[in-house]
Amino acid sequence: MDAFGVSTQQASLDLNAYIEQAKRNLVYDKSLRTYLRGKHFKPKYLKPDAEEYFAQLRAVDQGLVSADQSWISFFPSFGATPTPARGVTPETLRDVLAAIREPAALQVTYQSMSRPEPSARWIEPHALAFDGFRWHARAFCQNDQVFKDFLLSRIVEVGETGPVTAEPSADAAWHTEIVLEIGPHPDLSDNQRRAIEMDYGMDGGRAQIRVRRALLFYALKRLGLDTDPAARRPQDQQIVLLNRDSVIELGNEPA
Repeated sequence: MDAFGVSTQQASLDLNAYIEQAKRNLVYDKSLRTYLRGKHFKPKYLKPDAEEYFAQLRAVDQGLVSADQSWISFFPSFGATPTPARGVTPETLRDVLAAIREPAALQVTYQSMSRPEPSARWIEPHALAFDGFRWHARAFCQNDQVFKDFLLSRIVEVGETGPVTAEPSADAAWHTEIVLEIGPHPDLSDNQRRAIEMDYGMDGGRAQIRVRRALLFYALKRLGLDTDPAARRPQDQQIVLLNRDSVIELGNEPA
C-alpha cells in the first residue's frame, strides 16, 4: 500500500491475483499477520541481476537518482569511491546530441593535450563513448580526415553547424569488436587463482570481455592490462590477457 499508493482492498486483490499465478511464492504468517517469501520462491516478473542492483546503488550514491526513485526497498549501508566531476556543460551535450541526431557537423573550439592553446576544428559526432571515467564524442574529424574521440569536457565552445562528409558506418574501429580473453595470473597459488576466477565470473579459468576496437586503449588501461604483467607482483596484477598477441594485432589494424 505504501509503495504503490493503493487501498487495502486493492492491495488484497493484487496479492490474491499474484498468489493464483505463483502459489508457492508467498506464505501467510498468522502470528505476524503478513505474507512472507516462501522457501521455494522464484521471481515471476523480474530476473534477479546482481549487476543491476549494484548499478542502482551506485546511481543513488552518486546522486543520479534519489532513493525514492530507485526500485530498491531496503538500502544497506553502502559507499563507493568518488568519481571526479567532469565539466561537461548541458549546452555542449545538447549540441553534440543534436548533431548526432540530424546528422550534422559542428565547428568546435577544442583543447587537446598536443597543443598549448585551444584550436578550431570541424567534427561530425555519431556516437557517445564512456571510458570508465570520462565521456567522449566519437566523431569524424574533418581537419585530420579520421574518426577519433573528443572529450566532451574539452570542447571549449560550439559554433556553427554544417553538412557531414563521412558515413558513421565507415568508422571501422567503432563497429568492430575485439574479444579480450582474460585469466588469473599464472604465478598465483591455486586458491588465489580460484578467488580471481570467482571475482571475474570465469569458466575453466577464462573469461571473455567484448570491447569496441575504438575503446580498446581505455579497456586495457582500466583492467591493468596495458603493461607487461611481469612488471608487477602477481598479487597486484591478478589477471593476464591470454590472447595478447591477437588483441595487439587487431588493435594495430588501420581504422
